[in-house]
Amino acid sequence: MKARPVLIVLFLVSNITLSSGFVGVLAAAASYVFNRFFERDGLLPFDSKRLEADLNGSLFGQHIVSDVVLKSVTSFMTDKNPNKPLVLSFHGTAGVGKNHVAKIIARNVYKKGENSKHIHTFISEHHFPHKEKSDLYSAQLKQWIHGNVSSFPRSMFIFDEMDKMNPQLIDIIKPFLDYNARVDGVSFRNAIFIFLSNGGGNEIAKVALDFWKEGKDREEIRMNSKGLETKIFQNIFNDKNSGFLHSSIIDHHLVDHYIPFLPLELKHVRQCVLAEMVHLKMNRDDDLADKVAKEMPFFPAEEKIFSVKGCKSVRQKLVLQTDE
Repeated sequence: MKARPVLIVLFLVSNITLSSGFVGVLAAAASYVFNRFFERDGLLPFDSKRLEADLNGSLFGQHIVSDVVLKSVTSFMTDKNPNKPLVLSFHGTAGVGKNHVAKIIARNVYKKGENSKHIHTFISEHHFPHKEKSDLYSAQLKQWIHGNVSSFPRSMFIFDEMDKMNPQLIDIIKPFLDYNARVDGVSFRNAIFIFLSNGGGNEIAKVALDFWKEGKDREEIRMNSKGLETKIFQNIFNDKNSGFLHSSIIDHHLVDHYIPFLPLELKHVRQCVLAEMVHLKMNRDDDLADKVAKEMPFFPAEEKIFSVKGCKSVRQKLVLQTDE
């Protein structure tokens, strides 16, 4: 099936080169053939079972995230004609797995996973540090998104620290997220946008703490428990220090899901430590895992239920212990 288009391209090249520069045309044709038929950094055949196993095996304490990400990504990836790009907004305090889940999605979509050239990550304070250059950043960002989707429709864009991002830059993204969006002749319906933010983290922690105080299992918490998802987008929409302040992205309902990442408990931090042991090729040591997990700071001050830093710096803590 693939040989026929290749032959057509080569045939065209052989005719064009009679009146054109041979080297330039041949190079263009070779590039087309390679990118079209031999792309090594393309898409994986999507497998929802593989994604589910990845979420279940490497994500701890985030049952809402696992459920919503699995369903939303599977639905989007298996839809042959989506009416808009997939737009997910991850919310929670530090170290709860927001970046980690973005990487899980990436390695289940692209052959090269998080190292794929089709994944474009923007960190607010790194890529857009100067407020006075917002007009320049806006133009560059718009051109970058448009150019990459035009060449590879299933491109992924990850925006980290959205709570610190200039609202002007967030609103420049809006046309790419809309229903049946075509911008300057390019369709964005197959693209993926993921926003990472600490915004709403306090509201999420409060709901989790309320469930604990009421003697309820945290696994009973759902997206709509105590109006959780609504609390998240209302908080970031009205927060004067939020990049989402009065954002048209929220106002026009272009985010598919505001996904809450719950604060992690001691047992979840312990799981992170055990996972790091595997990563560092260490022998499993449950006593050491307990010791490292208990050395992490927890809140509230009296109850000490949730890890202040989630699983962030777990590896560094573990390395210190092994050096003793």
